[in-house]
Amino acid sequence: MNARGPGSIPVAIARLGFDDPARAYVLLQEPAVADLIRSREHIEDQGLAEALASVPDPDGALLGLVRFMESAGRDPGLLGPVTEALASPGRPRDLLLAVLGSSAALGDHLCAHPHHWTAVTRAEPLTVDERVRRLVDAVSGLPDATAVDVLRTAYREQLLGIAALDLTSPDPLATLPDTAAALADLAQAALEAALAIARSEVGPDAGRTRLAVVAMGKTGGRELNYISDVDVIFVAEPADGVDEAESTAVATDLATRLMRICSASTATGALWQVDPALRPEGKNGPLVRTVASHLSYYERWAKTWEFQALLKARPVAGDTEVGRAYCEAVQPMVWQASTRENFVDDVQAMRRRVEQHIPSAEAGRQLKLGAGGLRDVEFSVQLLQLVHGRADETLRTGTTLDGLAALSAGGYVGREDAATLATAYRLLRTLEHRIQLFRLRRTHLMPTADRDLRRLGRALGHRSSPAEAVVTQWRAQQRDVRRLHERIFYHPLLSAVARLSDSDVRLTPEAARERLSALGFRDPRGALRHLEALTEGISRRAAIQRQLLPVMLGWFADEADPDAGLLAFRRISDELGSTHWYLRLLRDEGSAAERLAHTLARSRFAADLLEQAPECVQFLGDASGLQPREREDVLRRMRSAAGRKDDAESAVLAARTIRRSELFRVAVADLTGALTLDALGAAMTDLTAALLEVTLEVCLRDLEQRTGGPALTRVLVVGMGRLGGGEQGYGSDADVLFVHEPLEGADEGEAQAQALEVVKELIRLLGLRGPDPNLDVDATLRPEGKSGPLVRSLGSYREYYSRWSLVWEAQALLRATPVAGDAGLADRFLELVAPLRWPAGGLDAGQVREIRTLKARMEAERLPRGADRKTHFKLGHGGLSDVEWVVQLVQLRHAHAHPELRTPSTMEALAAAERLGLVDAGHAADLAAAWRLASSMRNAGVLFRAKALDSVPTDPRDADGIARILGLPGGSGQELAERYRRVARRARAAHEVEFYDA
Repeated sequence: MNARGPGSIPVAIARLGFDDPARAYVLLQEPAVADLIRSREHIEDQGLAEALASVPDPDGALLGLVRFMESAGRDPGLLGPVTEALASPGRPRDLLLAVLGSSAALGDHLCAHPHHWTAVTRAEPLTVDERVRRLVDAVSGLPDATAVDVLRTAYREQLLGIAALDLTSPDPLATLPDTAAALADLAQAALEAALAIARSEVGPDAGRTRLAVVAMGKTGGRELNYISDVDVIFVAEPADGVDEAESTAVATDLATRLMRICSASTATGALWQVDPALRPEGKNGPLVRTVASHLSYYERWAKTWEFQALLKARPVAGDTEVGRAYCEAVQPMVWQASTRENFVDDVQAMRRRVEQHIPSAEAGRQLKLGAGGLRDVEFSVQLLQLVHGRADETLRTGTTLDGLAALSAGGYVGREDAATLATAYRLLRTLEHRIQLFRLRRTHLMPTADRDLRRLGRALGHRSSPAEAVVTQWRAQQRDVRRLHERIFYHPLLSAVARLSDSDVRLTPEAARERLSALGFRDPRGALRHLEALTEGISRRAAIQRQLLPVMLGWFADEADPDAGLLAFRRISDELGSTHWYLRLLRDEGSAAERLAHTLARSRFAADLLEQAPECVQFLGDASGLQPREREDVLRRMRSAAGRKDDAESAVLAARTIRRSELFRVAVADLTGALTLDALGAAMTDLTAALLEVTLEVCLRDLEQRTGGPALTRVLVVGMGRLGGGEQGYGSDADVLFVHEPLEGADEGEAQAQALEVVKELIRLLGLRGPDPNLDVDATLRPEGKSGPLVRSLGSYREYYSRWSLVWEAQALLRATPVAGDAGLADRFLELVAPLRWPAGGLDAGQVREIRTLKARMEAERLPRGADRKTHFKLGHGGLSDVEWVVQLVQLRHAHAHPELRTPSTMEALAAAERLGLVDAGHAADLAAAWRLASSMRNAGVLFRAKALDSVPTDPRDADGIARILGLPGGSGQELAERYRRVARRARAAHEVEFYDA
């Protein structure tokens, strides 16, 4: 036992787990601890070293012990009892070393107040009444300033006892509820003592009010941390014969003083912050209200989260009758919160708040707010309490673990799930406690330093690689919590419709409907029917669906229209459920199931496409499957599909089947945020152009087969408007001009008739009901509009433009781009129209005036009846036409001199005009912002509703769905509407200057 290792350190000590064995050996020989060791020659044999090595931080405990003994040694009357208690193995020494080896802050306190050693070595549980009595007695009769310091010291003395019992518990996870309750009781005692000091400061007037302190949050639930804000609400009633206003003024003074007494830092330290932010109107509301005033607010203005907070309300200090009256008044409202009209929206907002406002640098270390953290557990329990506690009074508790046990006992959560979640909660809270104890600082972050992780791992019983072991244990619990968060919400819903094992929770159909309604399903009865259809029976398909649905229901519920998502999933599963790959893809490729659920519940447009072509689910299993295809690739596939058909209708329908699949691919890419607005416009334009190209080829081939000879003319399709500009959206028509050019020697009349036949057939084929959304071909921008011929020869265009062309036709040609047909004819057409759309010398004053007059007439005449000029996307103030007419006027006036302006793209032309100084930079930014926002909202409207949207939506669900598609959090529909109005106002102001004054 006397063997020495390197540096003459006893081998026994070197092996005990000290970070610095040499320093430990030196400290064990310090005079301050001499009397604790009977033989100086056999330090390692005395048990003290082994006792130190059993605590989380042996080095810190030894240093703390030396410092504490030095401090005790300054008081001869104290040193003897301390030495006698600590010289031999036993509970007093174990308690003291556990505290010193876990909390540097409490060690510092013991060195400053060595007589508090008995609070550690004789630690025992205290009732809340005993804690209140001790703190109140400690401050009674003292001068106010002295009383504040005494309160802090007496509080810390009791904290020592709580920590000693906690740190020496054989199973700290099992005793966590007792520890958390003791900490809450101590906070309650401190509030009562602080109120006593405040009353002393105020003097006799303090009796003119009856002030109650109601604890909220963890204090109210008797599950407090070592260091935490103490959430409270102050309630006051007048004393007999006192005016309410005077009573409230005095109560406010008392409450303010109480908060200062608890929160302020003095030479003796601080307690914690008293946070009254959960009161009505938050920080903007009065600090103190009467019971009636609180009720008036809750009945008229309160949101669901406020009732969720009130679930833990408990009177803890001050006037007991007032506090009890307040809680009795508000509790019925808590348990009726799930019947509120806005409950679903508020619940979704609460779910989002779980992980919001976490700094990115901290997200991966958060025990409280991060994914799989404490807030996940607490939110799950509280929401289920709100949903089911209305009818089941056994669920009405403010303590998380008690609530979880009640949910399990009542059949709302499976027994195994509840036990696993409770264990995870206990571990996370214990980790939080051990981290906070070291410095007595409020934190919810896992440490990163090896020494801190080592201490934390040893505190949880890990002796082999403690740092790595505790991180592994924590991560595993995180995963369990996240998984159970999903199972607890959604798996029990299957019990109402499916055959589950006896160990599974069994919700009644009514309870299941209540839960579905709380999660955002508007038709919970219908949702249960879908679940029944998907999970009934004992087939492999039903078994896999029972695995998938608890998770997928959560994804559906995250979106604005979970009902539509579940319905579409059922339809697709009915179609594909018997295939060998479908359910395997969803089960084994996690991202596919998640993408599918979010897509179906986020976009009716995408869901409709998928229901028509369920095999496209395969795209979701491969990230590359969500990349829009190049135009040539799409064109090749359309040609191949059309070429396998014998008749024109079948050929075009085959090409449209390819378009349907590609539309789904583009829509999902857009929904996942993988496409910019420009990329979307290009992809949609390529799809339309490819379909027009193949349809034109089919029509010409069919003509040649019917006539037995080659066509007499070349045909060209020229894209106009958004098609020509490469800016198509989901709801865009195909604005076109049709041009033909007779072959040499062909009769012009016969060629014209043949070209007209081809064009009419093209329009007919594309207008047939098909597998994809119809593509409306609109040729009204042709010369003479609807009165003019549907198709003209190039010569006819030349003659018309040279003799009768109007300025609006030149303006329309700015975005003319050939999209299908003969390439040579395309070049000749563009050469023909170039002088019209880029007129030499620009426009004269009369032409500018004509354009401005046309714009004014369009605003007055074309806005649909009942439409709002402030919110109409195309024709409203600051809408698309305001932006496009500014850009087109600049192009007509200046493109002859500036080739950069010769582009059919609105945004490219606007950017060029800004660079050239032809449009003010600020105005250009405002115009671009409005154009992009209006275009994005139109596209999002089609995605969400599967039909066009012309104005900012007034329906809250539509607004929310569109906002989510645009990347805003749920519940942002109103915010998006206000944003559009703001952006449009700025764009309108820019339009007025650039269009009329420039």
